[in-house]
Amino acid sequence: MLRLTLWPLLALWLVAAPPPDDDIDTFWAEAKRTVEEGDFDGYAALYHDDAVLVNAISGVSYPIADALAGWRQGFVDTAEGRAETSLDFRFTQRLHGETTAHDSGYFRYETHAVGEPPAPTIVKFESLVVRGPDGWQWLMEYQIAVATQAEWDAAGS
Repeated sequence: MLRLTLWPLLALWLVAAPPPDDDIDTFWAEAKRTVEEGDFDGYAALYHDDAVLVNAISGVSYPIADALAGWRQGFVDTAEGRAETSLDFRFTQRLHGETTAHDSGYFRYETHAVGEPPAPTIVKFESLVVRGPDGWQWLMEYQIAVATQAEWDAAGS
């Protein structure tokens, strides 16, 4: 069963935007790694204590702690080898300052039980990340809408 909010946005690729600083790209690389390896604790640590998930797909907004509780089993299944997970991102806009970063684009998330065919989901998203004393952390994840393969393709690589 497909869960559109199973994994929040994450990103590695830059499309038609000024280059971000390496620091924020390191953050996104760590987010991708934690999802694909099933590192739940590492992933949860990337969120600010006051972070929220805004999910226009399901029409709700709630604290990220609630979202993480629902996503935990997917991480466990991936970490223990019962599921295979991949995540890719394409940015369409990146706006960065010294202590804030707002990235928009698409993420393509795929998870499936080992031996079953993958069922990719593409989601249009926005993300607000803030830099504090402990580095970059997500403050807001906004999953806007399910997107099409054509939208993903148009966003570049």
